[in-house]
Amino acid sequence: MNAEPNLRDLKQTPLVVRDLTVAYHRKPVVWDVGLSIPEGKLVSVVGPNGAGKSTLLKACLDLIPRSSGEVLIYGEPYAKARKRVGYVPQRESVDWDFPVSALDVVAMGTYGQLGWFRRVNKRSKALAMQALDRVGLADYAHRQISQLSGGQQQRTFLARALVQDADIYFMDEPFAAVDAATERAIVELLKELQSRGKTCLVVHHDLATVPQYFDWTVFLNMRVVASGPTAEVFTPENLHKTYGGKLSLLTEAAEKIAKAR
Repeated sequence: MNAEPNLRDLKQTPLVVRDLTVAYHRKPVVWDVGLSIPEGKLVSVVGPNGAGKSTLLKACLDLIPRSSGEVLIYGEPYAKARKRVGYVPQRESVDWDFPVSALDVVAMGTYGQLGWFRRVNKRSKALAMQALDRVGLADYAHRQISQLSGGQQQRTFLARALVQDADIYFMDEPFAAVDAATERAIVELLKELQSRGKTCLVVHHDLATVPQYFDWTVFLNMRVVASGPTAEVFTPENLHKTYGGKLSLLTEAAEKIAKAR
């Protein structure tokens, strides 16, 4: 596991998690998690269902209470650093029947907050149109979000992340149930953000694409099993420690690792 930065470097470090525990009804979901994520990395958070991946992201963003521990974003708690943070939630967690257009949703990202309820101005809408165009949805700007396909809804939130112009992005399963075109659009967006020095923490399920898409990986199963450069930690040993040898993709993923080296 990577070492935590010293105090002098803490304000240059996108994310530091110390001794984080989250429990539901007194049952721990993540336990004693410690992480330090360097700047400019594309980070995959992988682990089995129920491992606490989404819980980890939500706890970092103060969306759920922590039982113990500390989260620092560029050396500060989220409440002070929130303008530097972008968030792409799970698609199924969003009320897609809310009566707003794709343009409105994206424009709300310019306010640097997670809520829906705020009026948008002309500058926000202009930035939102540019972002929608970049994800191939300019023609759908005025369509109500409930009328968009699943892939289009996901692209809408990616466009919203773009206009947030954050320094660190938390993305909860952005690749889930999307078509091939949307997956390519997500990968292109991640690479673009990285080229601008941004850091992206992404909950991801497709182990076969981890070495291709991400240069840093966190293996999580309630606790952190391993965290570090993908080329170093994405090994058959860590896969088995994390998944318990129960996942059918383990062999395929291990073969991809071997071929990539």
